[in-house]
Amino acid sequence: MRLRSLLPVLLAGLAASAGAASAQDLTGTLKKIKETGQITLGYRDSSVPFSYLDNNQKPVGFAMDICYKIVDAVKADLKLDKLEVKLNPVTSATRIPLIANGTVDLECGSTTNNVDRQKQVAFTNTHFLTANRFVAKKSSGLTKFEDLKGKTVVSTSGTTNIKMINEYNAEKKLGITILPAKDHAEAFLMVETGRAAAFVMDDVLLASLAASSKEPTAYAISTDALSKPEPYGIMLRKDDAPFKKVVDAATAAFYKSAESKPTYDKWFMKAIPPRDINLNLPMSEALQHAFAKPSDSPDPAAY
Repeated sequence: MRLRSLLPVLLAGLAASAGAASAQDLTGTLKKIKETGQITLGYRDSSVPFSYLDNNQKPVGFAMDICYKIVDAVKADLKLDKLEVKLNPVTSATRIPLIANGTVDLECGSTTNNVDRQKQVAFTNTHFLTANRFVAKKSSGLTKFEDLKGKTVVSTSGTTNIKMINEYNAEKKLGITILPAKDHAEAFLMVETGRAAAFVMDDVLLASLAASSKEPTAYAISTDALSKPEPYGIMLRKDDAPFKKVVDAATAAFYKSAESKPTYDKWFMKAIPPRDINLNLPMSEALQHAFAKPSDSPDPAAY
């Protein structure tokens, strides 16, 4: 009888020991989050509608909503009663270094997932597909990339877009003057003020910037593109398999859920702050496929 009465106590002790060992066995980002009770999200200030500041200077957007779903999953996985979310601004130039050095745990924005970047960071499942085009004033008559011959154009520093336009310019010998901008807002302003004839960037970002401008109908996006549809993904640190497993499971579950479509429509098919613009951009068939079969592949052909 005595052994029987001791059995529950022994089992409870073993369970507690196993739990303690499990906590001690945590590595990388999960260990850091468990020990600090904090997770840091990197946000952009002008990547509408993915990650940007609203009227109250609060980071909002489609990618931010996805990141908060990941936060909930991490909190549940680590069995934390509460998890403090810290918000850290990032730019095209700083986002990869801040992920790599541990300052930011998740980069919630509009970052293209490609092979080169996967050498430095990891990505979770794709949350959007876009192509590299340009926006120009309708009055300029610029509609194709070959129309940019001899023109001054701008693109955002540290992006795949500026790399592509430089390569295209060199290959076609078009004599384009390519200026780097610190962020998307500055680049679009250069077109608005006539300092550049066109802004080369992901089409969805160009659509949002034009829709947010003082005169939305004054701008047109190029008919051709420099790329096939490219995947956007939430960035996280490379070689951190336990954390990536939690993040991938969280994004896959969200994309396949009934909640994903209404969340997409909230940002792409309805009026959004701060100026109540509507991008009127229905979910593409390619993105529907990507949500049905979540993937972190950088290959456009996978979608």
